[in-house]
Amino acid sequence: MLKTHNSLKALEVDAQQAIRRVLEDIPIISDIHIPAETQRTELEREVDFVAQVNTRGISWMIVCEVKSTGQPRIVRDAALNLRAAATQFGPRAVPILVTPYLSRDARKTCRELAVHYLDLEGNCRIAFDGIYIERESLSRPQVIKRELRSLFKPKSAQVLRVLLLHPNRTWKVTDLAQESGVSLGHISNVTSALIDREWGSRDEDGFKLTKPGAVLDNWRDNYEPPPGEVIRYYTLLHGKGFERAAQQLIDEAQGGVALASFSAAEWLAPYGRVSNHYVYARREMMPFLQSILRAEPAAKGDNLVVTVLDNDGVLRDTIEPHSGIRTTGLVQTYLDLAQAGERGREAAEHLRTERLSWLS
Repeated sequence: MLKTHNSLKALEVDAQQAIRRVLEDIPIISDIHIPAETQRTELEREVDFVAQVNTRGISWMIVCEVKSTGQPRIVRDAALNLRAAATQFGPRAVPILVTPYLSRDARKTCRELAVHYLDLEGNCRIAFDGIYIERESLSRPQVIKRELRSLFKPKSAQVLRVLLLHPNRTWKVTDLAQESGVSLGHISNVTSALIDREWGSRDEDGFKLTKPGAVLDNWRDNYEPPPGEVIRYYTLLHGKGFERAAQQLIDEAQGGVALASFSAAEWLAPYGRVSNHYVYARREMMPFLQSILRAEPAAKGDNLVVTVLDNDGVLRDTIEPHSGIRTTGLVQTYLDLAQAGERGREAAEHLRTERLSWLS
């Protein structure tokens, strides 16, 4: 408990310093005073701290609430409470929420609720008495990056793919666990993380995505390919010859192989043919794959890229867009394309427009 208390006090000190730095940059602001905790009035003790300032002889109260997390759900509750508390200080009170980091969604929430904000990464919006400060920073704390990436790790990804394929469905935890193939505990972790970001909600009927487009956007921006060994081959097969061989392989693999990336997009939403073929496969399928596709290892000049999967979660939601052809699902194909260079990004957006528009 002592460590937590000390950490919160250190964060409050950092917040006070950040507020002071921002206000000192404004020429018309003078006499910035932040009372020590022992000097605060009873009203001032209801919030984390108050900065008293003057602008052209007019006194203002900068009423600040400090939160250790900037998750949108926490931000919404804190902003509502801060706005209510600030009204007690009179018409010249400026409510400012301060956190280590505020996401774009969290900043939008503050604006919607008419609460000013500042985070320790440099994002800021403060406006009063003719003063307007708005700054955006591209940096994110490493802990935020880790939290986002953990949400999109393979096991969590199995849950997200199911949710995104049925964005209007309300799920019972047991049904979602069965459909995604992960534990009840992991389902709870994933859905709680989505709720904290206001990308999902839970009621007596179950859990439902509320912002599927935001989930997909953030997954795309933080995407890591499925873990596995990437092996590059050369095959003489092409066109209809490769198609017939792929159908034979898919038939024999019984769910253990799927076309991926550009090769999947060619069947789902054709955008432009590429010379390389892309395949996901379980390791036990590799002898069949090499034989049927006549694949020879290639140090250079390859035209067949195979990912031998460590985790076959991406094969749980494969689809059959044409008889005998099995590809990765729409969401997985979109993500793979989006990180495949400029042409891949264009193909990804074409796929999203043609087949995933209901996720916007």
